[in-house]
Amino acid sequence: MRQMFKRQLAVVGGLTVLLMAVPSANHSWGNYHWSLSTSVLTLQTGDNVTSAWDAYLDEAIDDWNTSAVIELVKVAGGTRARQCKPTGGRIEVCNERYGSNGWLGIAQIWVSGSHITQAITKLNDTYFNTATYNTPAWRRLVTCQEIAHDFGLAHQDETFDNVNLGSCMDYTNDPDGGAGGVSNNDPSNEHPNSHDFSQLLQIYNHTHSASSAVVPQGNDNRGADVADDDRPSTWGKLVRSSRDGRVQVFELDLGRGAKKVTHVFWADPEKDSRGHDEH
Repeated sequence: MRQMFKRQLAVVGGLTVLLMAVPSANHSWGNYHWSLSTSVLTLQTGDNVTSAWDAYLDEAIDDWNTSAVIELVKVAGGTRARQCKPTGGRIEVCNERYGSNGWLGIAQIWVSGSHITQAITKLNDTYFNTATYNTPAWRRLVTCQEIAHDFGLAHQDETFDNVNLGSCMDYTNDPDGGAGGVSNNDPSNEHPNSHDFSQLLQIYNHTHSASSAVVPQGNDNRGADVADDDRPSTWGKLVRSSRDGRVQVFELDLGRGAKKVTHVFWADPEKDSRGHDEH
């Protein structure tokens, strides 16, 4: 059904009508985006996750493929989950017990100028194996959000304790919404919403000529060869932090106009202290 909806959107009226038909949005991640030469960005998405995550990866891919301009194609993983090194021209998604380092999920993009050339998503089982985060809602939220960072989306809202917007690009302490959170009838934040799809249309509303497109030449693993890339000290300079410090972005200059940008989703330290279990 979602794929049918996507095809109808792409055929009926084209991108111009689509941009008029959905709400405007302003949550792109800077001006980072993949280079594309057609109206749809097709991205191979490497499956380096275990069976505990397969359904959530499939669901996130299906959700984002509702967009008229994104086509994620799941392929066999191209890296070991522990290292989760990037592969040129695609996304790698990994899960592993990355340790008690404070973060639930990481999205990293390698960019040349404003163009993304490769990306990874890492999901930290050290926290997802705890009572606090080992729920379908938390797994859906973080998977959906971190993959979206890999193709240039940022957040609609970064306040954890307000009413949900109904988007995985909205931070929350109550990802499934409803009773038990700030509101008894707010929506869940487990999937994208119309504002996310509107933003993607704005990001990918142009194509690049063959001469200007950035084409990765194999893997550019500069910044990915650190023995322990799970610590902030390996991510470069902190360039942005939310008011409560649970949302942060780091940049590592790789030289020659390239850099690695790391987006970090930190766990709630109070909840972690009550529910942490590494076993």
